[in-house]
Amino acid sequence: MVDDVAAVGAVLVLALVTLATRLAGVWIMSYVEITARIEAFLKYMATSVFIAIVVPAAVNGSPRIGLAVGAAAVAMIASRSALAAMLIGAAVAAAAKSVGL
Repeated sequence: MVDDVAAVGAVLVLALVTLATRLAGVWIMSYVEITARIEAFLKYMATSVFIAIVVPAAVNGSPRIGLAVGAAAVAMIASRSALAAMLIGAAVAAAAKSVGL
């Protein structure tokens, strides 16, 4: 089993690497002229990554996951609020788990 010092050290190293990549990204993008095409790419990149992670989990996961994702999608369409969609999705997943789904 990993001792506490090694675990804390690993977390600190990962945090520093994450910080470095974020700062490097901002620094590199400061030299790039933001055109309409680059702006559109940056705007939709996060959504495409999110979809690439959620869709396989929803399709291959338990029915509870699919139900929660569906409820969150409906909530997002109805309310246009990401926070409401996340809360409703989490609530549906919790309710489905509590009834054994």
